[in-house]
Amino acid sequence: MAGVKSRLTQDEVKQLQHLLGSRSFSLLYKASVHGYNASVFHAKCDAQGPTLAVAYNGSGYIFGGFTRQSYVSSGGYISDEKAFLFRLKGKEGVLSPLKIPVKTASGAIYDYSSLGPNFGGGALQLLNQNAAAAATSSNNNYTYNVADLHGNDLGLTECEVYRVEDISSFLESPWRKITWTIEERAKIMEEIRSYKPYLNSVPQIRILVLGPVGAGKSSFFNSVNSVFRGYVTSQAIAGSDNTSVTTQYRAYPVKDGRDGKPLPIIFCDTMGIEEKSGTGLEIEEVSNIIKGHIPDRYQFNPAATLRPDSPGYVQTPSLKDQIHCVAFIIDGCKIEILPEKLEDKLKQLRRKVNQFGIPQHVLLTKVDEICPDLEEDIQCVYKSKAVEKQMRITAEKLGIPLAQIVPVKNYCSELDLSCDVDILLLSAVRQLIRIAESYLDNFPFEKPKKEP
Repeated sequence: MAGVKSRLTQDEVKQLQHLLGSRSFSLLYKASVHGYNASVFHAKCDAQGPTLAVAYNGSGYIFGGFTRQSYVSSGGYISDEKAFLFRLKGKEGVLSPLKIPVKTASGAIYDYSSLGPNFGGGALQLLNQNAAAAATSSNNNYTYNVADLHGNDLGLTECEVYRVEDISSFLESPWRKITWTIEERAKIMEEIRSYKPYLNSVPQIRILVLGPVGAGKSSFFNSVNSVFRGYVTSQAIAGSDNTSVTTQYRAYPVKDGRDGKPLPIIFCDTMGIEEKSGTGLEIEEVSNIIKGHIPDRYQFNPAATLRPDSPGYVQTPSLKDQIHCVAFIIDGCKIEILPEKLEDKLKQLRRKVNQFGIPQHVLLTKVDEICPDLEEDIQCVYKSKAVEKQMRITAEKLGIPLAQIVPVKNYCSELDLSCDVDILLLSAVRQLIRIAESYLDNFPFEKPKKEP
């Protein structure tokens, strides 16, 4: 906007670009210039596509909201599953990014001509009563602690609205190379089928899947199982809830076709990891799983871990009963907003697994939600800037090398298999097999027994 300057500094713009995965912002409206007036806001900002509303208060807070949808003065709610509230800076201007995703997409934006930017029907309203003020209220559309957003200082020193461009931009070339052909799919499947652990005492490698509730642990097994069955199936219980859908420890072999022989992999599924202590999978229970003390179909009890004198406790497990690698299943859409206690719990689990020398990989799920353009073409997964950004954030938060993070898409709503989705899943399984093999290298080679 000629002659009107943004209040954002270069560092603040970079932080917002990091939050959005965008390359550029165009200033549409500035309250100190155009007036704290809802009608002017709509005249400047309607029909502009994705926008970012940025508010400033006297306490140093910079906060606001983002929507992918255009304002159109419709007089009702606009649905937007990608909308979110944010805080860029906190008290006294200290950088402290916070992202609050929409909870109920159908109520993301209240688009009314006499109101300024209004997220969630009052969850965050800027230009309140056509004044230099905000109004906030945690509700069913956005649930959060309002003081975290603005420090309870609702007076505004400025309000700006930007058009956001290139939200789902792609790199010119993929930063990891994958061959997307039917032949490649068949090749990886054959690699997995023909794999044989070099230790005779370990006929199948055991892969432990760990992750927060709702990240897609059980769905990952179901998806891999579907690839080898030849159709979409769901053997393991999967779904979404506030608490773990999985309540038993399950060891799932994968068959090559419905009546085929078992493949050389077993997926070990557990309860989801939860933020609160005494709920979900407990860290000490993971030790029992890794060492092979927990039997298949063991019913988890977060209040009491399995002990040597407990019924069903496997006293002397062999190497084949133990875990050979761990796959952390992480929802790529939520890695930035992991609650602090849940993040700490994941780090504790990583340290616990490291104590046993078990190799680990992170599988970043829901890549098509991170970058909606991937719904049309999953082959662009390694060209998506948004996916790359989430992978790097995951590496930083969990302290794991980027080389040990792979993106996947589980089968959730599909009725038929897709070659490209299969290749992503199979590539992840191949990597898990390879790191499990490196773990087995720590054990002495066993010479095959001679036939009598």
